[in-house]
Amino acid sequence: MAEGKQDNKIARILIVDDVDTNRFILRDIIAGMGYIPVLTENGAQALKMLPHIKPQLIILDIAMPGMDGYEACEKIKANTDTEDIPIIFISAYDEPEDVVKGFSVGGSDYITKPFIPEVVRARVRMHLDLYETNLSMQEMNRRLQMSVEDQRKQMERERQSVLYALIRVARANASYDEMHMERLKHNCRILAEAMQLSVTYEHKISDKYVDMIELAAPLCDLGNLAIPTSTLQKTDRLTDEENAVMRTHTTIGAQILQDVAQVGRDNGFIHMAIEIVHYHHENWDGTGYPEQISGDEIPLSAQIVAVASTYCALTEARAYREAFSREKAMEIMEEDAGTKYNPEIFNILRKIVRRLR
Repeated sequence: MAEGKQDNKIARILIVDDVDTNRFILRDIIAGMGYIPVLTENGAQALKMLPHIKPQLIILDIAMPGMDGYEACEKIKANTDTEDIPIIFISAYDEPEDVVKGFSVGGSDYITKPFIPEVVRARVRMHLDLYETNLSMQEMNRRLQMSVEDQRKQMERERQSVLYALIRVARANASYDEMHMERLKHNCRILAEAMQLSVTYEHKISDKYVDMIELAAPLCDLGNLAIPTSTLQKTDRLTDEENAVMRTHTTIGAQILQDVAQVGRDNGFIHMAIEIVHYHHENWDGTGYPEQISGDEIPLSAQIVAVASTYCALTEARAYREAFSREKAMEIMEEDAGTKYNPEIFNILRKIVRRLR
């Protein structure tokens, strides 16, 4: 590779000095190395030029009228677009405190006047090489992070696929409508989006939250995997013993998800799913299960799913009854608003019920 080539691109070097002789000497040295010298007389001009020329290196005089080199360096390093550009200070001063101050404000090197061409060339080559190496490392890190993130997302998708496969088995065991999962996902999303327009919930429900509850809601009855099919499909009233077993699906499902959470990084999806699975049968008045908590002690995600899943259940056929009409389902749910469900969420559901499936 010819000297002066940086990834097939000729390096530009900004030379900042108020003395013509110094600028021209440095210009000739830089041009002789095969690089492109760009000259300017002071720090203020240099700062204006930076966005346009985007140099790979800056050679900066310290003693200049107006803005000196130290101040110009501080401004360059304070800008995220230019902070990585190496800066070589030039000065007739060679006192230790001058050199130390140059490094303290972000300088990479220090060359004293009068210039020794061999020293200038050696320092310029070194800092251009370091700059290119640093850029290469940044690019490698960026690609590595993208690769890791892609792998993490793939693992999350696979984990969700496994959970969805399990919940389909649980739904089949309970003889639910085969479209139940899709309806529940859709209705939870529509309800959550409507709640975003409410003063009460607008600061609690983000777009990400809406996306997540759409994915997590169908897992609410995951624990039915451990409930006997005979109990799930029974058409008569459950006995006290059977009812007690049935209620364990909330804690069993939550435990399954807790175990899943140990594998991979929790991006919020599993955490929300655990909340939903564990608490979606809690009642607003505290008479639900498994913890008998009430009101806003119940996680918001579980409150949303409780309302949406009840609507889905009422408007779907079961082994022991036909599906209710939308109007009849709303009449039944209205009787339980304020006892089983958060009345404010139910009122929002009532306003958007024609958008539900």
